[in-house]
Amino acid sequence: MKSTVLIAAIAAGLTLVALDASAEGRGGPREKPAFAILDADGNGSITMEELENAAAARFAAMDTDGNGGISAAELAAAHEAKMATRTAKMIERMDENGDGELQADEMKPRDRGNNAERMFDHMDENEDGAISQDEYDAAGEGRGGRHGGKGGRDRG
Repeated sequence: MKSTVLIAAIAAGLTLVALDASAEGRGGPREKPAFAILDADGNGSITMEELENAAAARFAAMDTDGNGGISAAELAAAHEAKMATRTAKMIERMDENGDGELQADEMKPRDRGNNAERMFDHMDENEDGAISQDEYDAAGEGRGGRHGGKGGRDRG
């Protein structure tokens, strides 16, 4: 019975890791655990057992009531904690005047050109200086843009 519960916990933990990783494709870069944390025995390589143990530990950390399952409230709490950490790091990185808040000018893209203009140009398939409903819908479905293909880029 114990091994069945452990296997289920590991499987659930690995599933959560996979879901978290796939969600990050939509929400920005994901911070991966430090190599040294995953390499539990410190031998310079990570084994499948070490990955499974890390997933089980992550699951256990989220299962705050220790009942062997993660409720919606526990999952939300884990997500909120992660977002609070990310938000604090973002403010620390971007807060140029040190007031603990981000003003509009501090949130503008830096050294990347004008992202809004690039996105507009990409969506304006017929280059008429306006985005039609069709162009807008096509971009939202990942099939539009001047470059065609999934996500607006040629893959060929």
